[in-house]
Amino acid sequence: MTHVAAHFAAQEGVPSSRVLGSGTTLDTARFRTLLSARLGVDAHHVHAYVMGEHGDSEVLAWSQVSVGGLRLEEYCHQMGIAFGEEDRAEIDRQVRNAAYHIIEGKGATYYGIGAALAHIVDVLLRDRRAILTVCTPLPQVEGVKNVTVSLPHLVGGGGVLDTLYPALSETEHQALDRSARIIREAIDGLFVPGKSLGE
Repeated sequence: MTHVAAHFAAQEGVPSSRVLGSGTTLDTARFRTLLSARLGVDAHHVHAYVMGEHGDSEVLAWSQVSVGGLRLEEYCHQMGIAFGEEDRAEIDRQVRNAAYHIIEGKGATYYGIGAALAHIVDVLLRDRRAILTVCTPLPQVEGVKNVTVSLPHLVGGGGVLDTLYPALSETEHQALDRSARIIREAIDGLFVPGKSLGE
């Protein structure tokens, strides 16, 4: 929807940087919250991002997780916390399946996304220049052209001010490439009479 909105906004002279979607903002918040609970530290001191599609192909960037300025592995080592692949897999599962679990319980996820949108609006209105994993059209991501996926973006009063490209692991690069291709295929499948949403 963000890609389509940006497409038509551009025809009215609105730059794509001023068109953004909530992307993986909620997924990122869930990732940080689950990590903070497991590590015993306030979520404000956990830096972690979910990128790509807001959906099954989303990418939890484990290689970029930091706590109090320390990489995840170093923090766990200093604090004597055992945190292995099983812990990662469980958090990954909970982040990916949270929406399904919530919908099953109460029929919708409107409170979570409502809070995420309120935060985004606050950042825009107050020009807070926050790093958010919103989505906005990008010329290319992992070689996939003209695609709208979530990445860490610097967001302020002017919309998306800049895009950050974290130094991901090779596995994460491959996962982000796959996610971007899934979204690009979805965009290519759209049909709007008289309008092209292609590259």
